[in-house]
Amino acid sequence: MTHDTTNDRPVGGGVLVNLGRFGDGLLHRLQAALPDEEVVAWDPAGTAASPSAPDVLVTLLDDPPGIAAAMAPSVRWVHVLGAGIDGFPLDALGDRTLTCSRGAGAAAIAEWVLAMMLAFEKDLPASWIHEPPAQWNIARLGGLRGRTLGLVGIGAIGSAVARRAQAFDMRVIATRRTAAPADDGIERAASLAELLAAADHIVVAAPATAETRHLIDADALGAVKPGAHLINIARGSLVDQDALLAALDDGRLAMASLDVVEPEPLPAGHPLFTHPRVRLSPHISWSSPETSRRTMELFVENVARYRAGEPLTGAVDLELGY
Repeated sequence: MTHDTTNDRPVGGGVLVNLGRFGDGLLHRLQAALPDEEVVAWDPAGTAASPSAPDVLVTLLDDPPGIAAAMAPSVRWVHVLGAGIDGFPLDALGDRTLTCSRGAGAAAIAEWVLAMMLAFEKDLPASWIHEPPAQWNIARLGGLRGRTLGLVGIGAIGSAVARRAQAFDMRVIATRRTAAPADDGIERAASLAELLAAADHIVVAAPATAETRHLIDADALGAVKPGAHLINIARGSLVDQDALLAALDDGRLAMASLDVVEPEPLPAGHPLFTHPRVRLSPHISWSSPETSRRTMELFVENVARYRAGEPLTGAVDLELGY
């Protein structure tokens, strides 16, 4: 269910900011974007000025206990500056509305996915040379045209990946939780196993929920097309990493490109750091100037909607968890 904040709300109660890892830079950007609002940082020590009765809390997800503590009784709406809400202290939410910046990073993440697929097919960076090779003008590189992309989830990110893949003349198949129609040109797989058996590149783009934990497990990986490439840009919890390593070791999977893992950060010495068939990045696929701009715009637009008593975008369904 979602919570309705269109009735009986305080007006102009102020915006409280849980700064997290972005520090004062985030506060200053929000203050500049909302010149007519009282925007202040949450101060756990209570030594700084704050709205007397803030009705909006904007936060990151890097400090769940801090989020819970920042939810003053007057707060009626909480906005997460990110697409996922796994890890959010839902037990402290009460009857408040929760929204997120769904879709803000879709373009950047889709570009990262295409970069990983191209790097896999074109053998990058291994095909770069730094001295004369044994043979010149000889290679066996692959390509994206005619390959099959399997999307596990077709929300904003999956749809953005699909559009770009179609521009490379890829076949796109997908699974999703609901029967909602997919974008033009996306085929619906009857099951996850069917998708995994057909896909050359598998992109995990579903939300992290109790139902999707270890969705890609040993049984699922046993169904993959030999030589497939797995890309995870969702959450690490969707992939059973022990099963993934086993599938990489036995050669069924040719490569895994991972922007997300479990836990984050990985402890030193974890085998994913050094596995020759793993390409690992530190949860940065979302990063681009467009993502930062759109994340801020979505929140500012929602503040205007909130003050006007209009429905908010990016509302989280608390029963589904996204």
